[in-house]
Amino acid sequence: MNKEWSELNKEVKILLNKKTTFKDGINKLIALRSLLFNEWKKAMSDLSIEDYSNQPFFNRDGYESKTIAYSIFHVFRIEDIVLNTLINNRQQIFIRDDYQYKMNSSIITTGNELKGESISDFSKKLVIEELWEYAKSVFEESNDWLLSIEYDDLKTVYSEIDKKKIRNTNTVAESEIWLIDYWCGKDIKGLLGMPFSRHWIMHLEASLRIRNRLVR
Repeated sequence: MNKEWSELNKEVKILLNKKTTFKDGINKLIALRSLLFNEWKKAMSDLSIEDYSNQPFFNRDGYESKTIAYSIFHVFRIEDIVLNTLINNRQQIFIRDDYQYKMNSSIITTGNELKGESISDFSKKLVIEELWEYAKSVFEESNDWLLSIEYDDLKTVYSEIDKKKIRNTNTVAESEIWLIDYWCGKDIKGLLGMPFSRHWIMHLEASLRIRNRLVR
């Protein structure tokens, strides 16, 4: 993991642990997210549309076996579902602002169910400009939410009712229902790590490995 990002992530965790430093932790988390988002956009700015759907590490097991477009879609779909359906009990941005149509997405799910060449096939159809607009919308809405929470909110936990609520949106594939158990097994503090920060780092690093292979 990138040393700078890893250290910032550790600092966030430490600050969030105490009520007296909680707000500092939130501000540092937002700063980390901003750093990552800007790095992601900047690093991909010289790529062609075709590059976004390329799979140069197709036979590997890690996140770099995906595509850049997939990683962006996946990270922000998950954040949108967790933020809006699970935490805020409101309609997802993807649905609310009709991003399936805008970005020409063949799925409404997180994409976890896609394997092998289906990842590239999915990525080729996406309108990349709209994909970035969706990512930005989720990023900004999440940041607004982060600024609204208090230290005691970190202990919020979820139930079987919350799991059913997510399932009813049909935005998690039936084969990937484990994701819902994973999210609902965490409190807010746990969700701040996955998916609101560490999940970003993992997929950004994979995207950078793909980019570096494509442009070398």
